Amino acid sequence: MTKIKAWFAAARLRTLPLSVSGIIVGAGLASHYYYSSVLFWLAILVTIGFQVLSNFANDYGDGIRGTDTVRHGEKRMVASGIISPKEMKIGMIITGIITFFLATFLIFRAFGNENFVISFIFFNLTIVSIIAAVKYTVGKRAYGYSGLGDVFVFLFFGLLSVLGSYYLFTHQLQWQLLLPATAIGCFSTAVLNLNNMRDIENDAAAKKLTLVVKLGSTKAKKYHAFLLLFGMLCAVLYTIINYREPLQFIYLIAFVPFFLNIKTILKNKSPMLLDGELKKVALSTFLFAILFSIFM
Repeated sequence: MTKIKAWFAAARLRTLPLSVSGIIVGAGLASHYYYSSVLFWLAILVTIGFQVLSNFANDYGDGIRGTDTVRHGEKRMVASGIISPKEMKIGMIITGIITFFLATFLIFRAFGNENFVISFIFFNLTIVSIIAAVKYTVGKRAYGYSGLGDVFVFLFFGLLSVLGSYYLFTHQLQWQLLLPATAIGCFSTAVLNLNNMRDIENDAAAKKLTLVVKLGSTKAKKYHAFLLLFGMLCAVLYTIINYREPLQFIYLIAFVPFFLNIKTILKNKSPMLLDGELKKVALSTFLFAILFSIFM
């Protein structure tokens, strides 16, 4: 594998559609009041930057801890020796700096010089997001090793992504937005849960105490079903509250793979077979985000 291909592999491009789903939903709902293609694409680029940084940090953190020495799914670059820890650390620094400047430009573009307090809050959220992306598996207190990954994914992929992007456009929030934000948060957390269910044996051996390792396989399956079902319920409730026409429910198409996924997960007895389910849930979430944002 060439270095260029290795860096693309480390970036895990297949995770990007899921990462921008919250931005798509937030921007779509905000478009009823105001829309700017410049703000939208800047927000997309910033989100991709955070995701790539998180993926680099995950590859680095698990690589130096030895967690990825034996694993199912895609090969990790640091653990396999294709990219050295030093090279990955440099990649993380460069990605972090680029993302920081993009986020700063996005904040300035959205709020200008007139809303200093709001700009200051978003600026600090940028710093917190960068730290969170790195600390998932890096450092002595990496929260991914203590079962808190689910909480951070729910907050950053769901609440912050949807509510934050909506506020960038409209400079206001509505309580109802918690419903689609919760839906995206639940779907995103379900993807992480699937990932951890696939890696449960390896993570347990490496003392990576993910929530799945703490719960055990049986409870993790029930937790997974809850995440998808509750997320779907939140989306439907939001639609009922804001109902105008039947076409608003077209996103239900994306829920079909969710129900099939729940059925598969509850019957699964081999964690190694769950890798394909990851893609299905991630892409279904992306499809939901697109349909929901267009027709809502």
